[in-house]
Amino acid sequence: MAMAMAMNVSSSCFCVAGNRTSGNRLRAVASEDLVGLKIKDDKVKLGGSDLEVTRLGIGAWSWGDTSYWNNFEWDDRKMKAAKAAFDTSVDCGITLFDTAEVYGSRFSFGAINSETLLGRFIKERKVKDPEVELAVATKYAALPWRLGRQSVLTALKDSLNRLELSSVELYQLHWPGIWGNEGYIDGLGDAVEQGLVKAVGVSNYSESRLRDAYKKLEKRGIPLASNQVNYSLIYRAPEENGVKAACDELGVTLIAYSPIAQVRGNKPLEPMQGVLTGKYTPENPPTGPRGQIYTPEFLTKLQPLLNRIKEIGENYSKTNTQVVLNWLVAQENVIPIPGAKNAVQAEEFAGAIGWRLTGEEIDELRSLAMEIKPVTGFPVEKL
Repeated sequence: MAMAMAMNVSSSCFCVAGNRTSGNRLRAVASEDLVGLKIKDDKVKLGGSDLEVTRLGIGAWSWGDTSYWNNFEWDDRKMKAAKAAFDTSVDCGITLFDTAEVYGSRFSFGAINSETLLGRFIKERKVKDPEVELAVATKYAALPWRLGRQSVLTALKDSLNRLELSSVELYQLHWPGIWGNEGYIDGLGDAVEQGLVKAVGVSNYSESRLRDAYKKLEKRGIPLASNQVNYSLIYRAPEENGVKAACDELGVTLIAYSPIAQVRGNKPLEPMQGVLTGKYTPENPPTGPRGQIYTPEFLTKLQPLLNRIKEIGENYSKTNTQVVLNWLVAQENVIPIPGAKNAVQAEEFAGAIGWRLTGEEIDELRSLAMEIKPVTGFPVEKL
């Protein structure tokens, strides 16, 4: 039954993981049911806006970054890998890309702005495929010295210049400001009315802040389309703090970042992997900042959940990564945006949609995850 469900996949490239052989590598699975079907035909509306996006997006935080990802280095090889991640995602029908003005910026000690790279990749892609439809989401940094609605419009126009676009599909407030939040929300509304964006959202907003932003925009007839927060099988704070319920009630899409609990690789050229992928063990924990969170003790407690994820995945010919991403999609009104640094990761992520876990499997994974002490989230969620 599970295998039959998994084979009923909508995909423009055969993004289906094979059985676990050396390196957990992917293999294409030929099926008449797959031919001619495309993931991109399976889109959802973003909140109450008219914008339609794919059920899964790609996060571009690592592109050009040297402060957290990429082992503090950026070179031509990594740039080509990021370009391959972009192209492979589009080839597989994943057309939503999430970036931000601070990703890769000088402010964050980066090498090259992620927006600049994404804009370049889009421009090159459109030369080859002029009809391709892409959805770009970027974010405004609510820095303490930025005040008023005009600061939002100024930052947005700077982002558009880096992206080499006249407008973007989604513009978000990256985090709540220490002050001036009403002005920021006014700026989002102005951006919609000036035709610079198709939809607006927030990120790292608590339930109360979310409701306030929703009401303020509603007075202008503008829907708050999304709230981007940390959400995964092992970090379910949005379910516990009222954010997920408020999103569902208000019709605001929850965009899930860090959906597989991604961390940096342990070696210079090793791509970032998620703790939920099974790549890390008590004997091989991640290094860097998140190594302080995902300790050998935590990874030991995580093993029963990882083992069950693997067993379920084998029934569908899916990887751990694809199972945990599908679990998020199955929560409804949720769009996960895992970060892709190369083509292999992008292809694997695309294989997470077009099929569905059973209700029993969804509940079982949640039950196992509840036995694990929650990990730490992004600090601004507490503001």
